[in-house]
Formats: sequence, structure tokens, C-alpha cells
Amino acid sequence: MLRKIIGAVCLGWVSMSTCAQTSIAILDFELSDVTLAPGIPAEIQRTASIKAMLEGELARAGYKIISVNLNNQHEANGGVGYLFDHSDTAAELAKKVGADYVLVGKLHKPSFLFAYLMGHLVNTKTANLLGSYTVETKGGDKKLTLKAVETFASKMDADLDHIYTPPEPTKRIDVK
Repeated sequence: MLRKIIGAVCLGWVSMSTCAQTSIAILDFELSDVTLAPGIPAEIQRTASIKAMLEGELARAGYKIISVNLNNQHEANGGVGYLFDHSDTAAELAKKVGADYVLVGKLHKPSFLFAYLMGHLVNTKTANLLGSYTVETKGGDKKLTLKAVETFASKMDADLDHIYTPPEPTKRIDVK
């Protein structure tokens, strides 16, 4: 009898934690490149990779990642930066797919030396901005972009469930 009670309690805890899992829709990041040579392929690729990196970090922490159909995102977008500036439209888009929150992001590149990973986290029920984040990244190196994404995920998590722990820094060993 005691085993059944303990089993029922454990099942209840598992069910509650599964039901209470925070869900986030992350829209494709836009590139805002204001350098003298905007839109080079390397920057377009880097920008496209940010969403997957961020989804990976947040999913690893325990957040439920909800997909938004790219065509639906394009239809809702009134132009470059529109969803970033219109929380209500972004919230409605993500609410339709059952997400609790939506992140609208962009990579703002004012220089060849650095760029800013920027994002707005919106509550889909209220359409209110929960957080606005900016993280600087130097150069276009993939490892540095990932470090910026990890910092970005930490900032988001501070406004959400406090469950994200960035990976330990790896020590670089130079082989001579």
C-alpha cells in the first residue's frame, strides 16, 4: 500500500513539473547590418545560426521550445524590425502555437569588429514585454557567437524560471 502511495505522489510531481514546463517560441533572428558592406554571406549564416543555438541552450535547461512556422512569421512581419517593435503581433503569432513566451531577436551589426545580439521576450497571454536583452559579441567567430548566446540565455532565464546554467568554460590547450 505504501508503495502505491509513494508511486502516486511521485507520478503527481512528474505530471506537475511536465505540465508546468515553460514554453518559448523563438522567432528567426533578423540581421540589421549597417556596415559599409551589409549582408555578406558569413553574417547571414551567423544570424541564421543564432536561433538554433539559443533553442539548444534553453532546451538543455528544461524549457519547452515551440516551433513557429516560418511562413506564418513572414506573414505576420510587416517589414524588417516590425515584430521586434510590435510585441502584440509577436505575442499573437506565438500564442496560436501554444507558447507561453515569444522571443523576437535580431543581430545588430554597426561595425566589422563587433555586433549586438538583441531580443525582446514577450508574454503571449498579456502581450507585455517581459525583458529586453543586449549582448555584445566580438568578430564573427562561431565560438564567440555561442558565448554571446549563452549569456543571452542567462539573461532570459533570470526573467523566467532560473533553471539555466551556462556550460563550464573549456580550457584551451595549445599543442606545440
